[in-house]
Amino acid sequence: MGSVTPTHRWRLPDPTPPSPDLVAAAVAHGLTARSAALFAGRGLRAPAELAAAIGPAEAGLHDPRLLPDAERFLARIAVARTAGERVLVFGDFDADGLTGLAIMTLGLRRLGLDVAPYVPDRAGEGHGLSAAAITAARAAGRSLLITVDTGTSSTAEVALARSAGIDVLITDHHHVPPALPDAAALVNPHRPDSRYPDDRLAGTGVAFKLVQLLLGELSGDPRAALELSDLATIGTVADVAPIAGENRAIARLGLERLRGQARPGLAALLAAAHLAPERVDLETIAFQIAPRLNAGGRMGEATLAAELLLAAGPEAAAPLAERLEAANLARRELTRTALIAARQAVAALADAAAIVVAADWPVGIIGLVAGRLAEESGRPAVVVATGGSSWRASARAPEGRADLAAVFEACADLLERYGGHPQAAGCEFAPAAFGAFRDRIVSLVAAAAGPTPAAEVEAGPELRLDLAVEAADVDYRLLHDLEPLGPSGPGNPPPLVGVEGLAVVRARAASGGHTSLTLRKGREVLDAIAFERADLAASVAEGDRLDVVARLVSRTFGGYESLQLELRDVGPAGHLAGLRAQAMARREGLERAAAHAPSPVVGAAGASVR
Repeated sequence: MGSVTPTHRWRLPDPTPPSPDLVAAAVAHGLTARSAALFAGRGLRAPAELAAAIGPAEAGLHDPRLLPDAERFLARIAVARTAGERVLVFGDFDADGLTGLAIMTLGLRRLGLDVAPYVPDRAGEGHGLSAAAITAARAAGRSLLITVDTGTSSTAEVALARSAGIDVLITDHHHVPPALPDAAALVNPHRPDSRYPDDRLAGTGVAFKLVQLLLGELSGDPRAALELSDLATIGTVADVAPIAGENRAIARLGLERLRGQARPGLAALLAAAHLAPERVDLETIAFQIAPRLNAGGRMGEATLAAELLLAAGPEAAAPLAERLEAANLARRELTRTALIAARQAVAALADAAAIVVAADWPVGIIGLVAGRLAEESGRPAVVVATGGSSWRASARAPEGRADLAAVFEACADLLERYGGHPQAAGCEFAPAAFGAFRDRIVSLVAAAAGPTPAAEVEAGPELRLDLAVEAADVDYRLLHDLEPLGPSGPGNPPPLVGVEGLAVVRARAASGGHTSLTLRKGREVLDAIAFERADLAASVAEGDRLDVVARLVSRTFGGYESLQLELRDVGPAGHLAGLRAQAMARREGLERAAAHAPSPVVGAAGASVR
C-alpha cells in the first residue's frame, strides 16, 4: 500500500445554501440548483448578479465616457480626423501593450486616420514612453502620439514631445504617481478622480474601451469595437488582470471570436503552435498564446508580434507566426538556463522575506524568472539584469504577499525609473545602488508581510473547494453545472471539486515530471493527471483509496471524449469526511456559545445596549 499526505490545506465550501430567489433565477436561465449553489459559494447572492454573470456578455460593458479624460481623448481624435493629422501609436512590448496597440491602430484606421504603430526595443528603450519614439514621430511628421499600456509616469518624455510640437494622449492602467504628465489627455481608471465603476482593466482593456467610444461616436457603429474583443481578452489574460466584472465580460466576448472568427495573425499563431481554435480557453491564452506574443520582444524582435496582430491576410501572417514560434523556443532555452543559476542563488536566501538575485541575464527573460521564483518560493522575487550602465529589475509577488508598486515607490530615491502593479513591477537603477536597493526591498516586504502563522507554515497553502462529492457523482452533469462559472482566470479561478472514495487502478510517471493515474469510481474508471507531481507515482499503489481535489475537464483523444481529473492535491480516503466533521464541530460550538451568551438589554428607544 502507498502513503500520501495532502500538500495543501483544503477549505470546504460555505455551507450556507443559496436563497430560493437565486435558485429560481438560475432555473429560469436554464441552470440547475447546484449551479446556483456554486455561484452563491463564490459570493454571488442576488438574482440580478446572476443575470449579469450568465446573460449576454455585452451587457457587462460599462459606459466608456466614465473613464477620466475620455471626453478630451474623443475631442482630440475628432480634431485629428478633421485635420488629417498623422498619428503614432506607442504600445509597450508585452502582450498587454501589443494587443492594446493593435486595438488602437485598427480602431483609428477604421476612422480613416493615418496611423503608424511603434513598439519600443526592450533592451534599448525599456518600459515607458521613449525619446526615440518622439524623435521617430517628429521625423515622420506625426503630430499626435497615443500611448497604450504606458505613459502615466512619463513626465519628462511628454514635455519633450510637447516641445517638439507633438500632442500626447496617454492610455494606461499602471500606478498613478502624485505628479502627472502634461498630456492632452490621460486616461487611466486608477486616477484618484476617476468615476469609472471598474478599475481592474488591463492596458488593452482601456484601449478597447476608448475605441468603443470612438467608433460609437465618430463612425455611428457602437458595436464595431466588439470585433476587437479577442485582442482585449489576450492582453487582459497576459497581464494577469482579474477575470471579474467587466474583464469577465470582455473575456466571454473575446473567446467567442477566437474560437469562431480568429483574425489572420492569431489563426496563423494557433496553427504554428498546433492549437485548435475551437478549444481555446483562457488557459490556452495564458500558457500558449501570450508567451509567443511576448517572445519577439524578449528575443530582440519587438515589432514582430505587432506585425502579426495587424496582418491583413494569411499569406502575410504565416511567416511571421513561424518566426515567433522560433523566437519562443529560443526564449524557453534561455529561461531554463537562467532559472538553474537563479535557483542556486536563491538557496542562500532561505530566511529572507523577499528574493533579490542579480546576474548578467538577458533583460527579456528576467520577468519570467522572477515569476517562477515567486511561484516556487511563495515570496516576492526581484531579478536584476546587470548588463549596461543602468541595471534593470523585474519583480513578481504572490497575491497578497506584497504591493510591489508601493514597494518600488518607497525606493524611488534609489531608482532612475520604476512602475508596475501590486503583483508585477519593474525598475532601473545605477549599479552602485544595488546593495541599498536589495536591503530596502527585503526590509519593506518583511515589514508589510508580518509573521506567518505557524499552523499555515506547517500545513501549506490553502485550496478552496467549490463543492465536495462522492466519486459516483463525477459525471458530465457535474461538468455542465460547473461550466457557467467560467471563463476561469485570475480573480475567478477554475472550480475545484473534492472527490471522495476513488480507488487507484494504476499510477505511473509521465514525461515532464507529471503523474498519470487511472482511478475507479464504482464500475467505471476516470483518467487523472497530476501536473508537476512526479512523486505521486511512487506514493500511491494499486488498491489505495483516495480523496482528491481536482479540476474536472473534458478531453478528446482518438475521436472519443471523456472526463478527466486534473489533480490539485491528493489525500487518504476519509480526509474530506474528517474536514466536514471538524467544520460541523466548530459550527456546533459557535451555536452553543451564542445560545448561552447574555441577552442584550433593550433600551426605551429600542436600541440594544450592553
